[in-house]
Amino acid sequence: MEERYMKDKILIEITEEEERKDILRNIIHTKAELTNANKNFEFANTNELVDYYVYKIKSMQARLDRLIKLAKEKGIELEKLA
Repeated sequence: MEERYMKDKILIEITEEEERKDILRNIIHTKAELTNANKNFEFANTNELVDYYVYKIKSMQARLDRLIKLAKEKGIELEKLA
């Protein structure tokens, strides 16, 4: 049983470099989703779509803020992404 746990633990562990790359990928993806939501909001023509895109924009912005904070904590430079 302990042997299986150790194998699972090894599979889950990622290197610091992989974690940094994953954070950067998530930031890039989230920025793209936020841009897309903003563009779609401009063309929303019903109250339901307006509400949906407002929610989407707020959630993507909160996610982006959290990812940027995490990146700063890890010492990742974000100047190139701005």
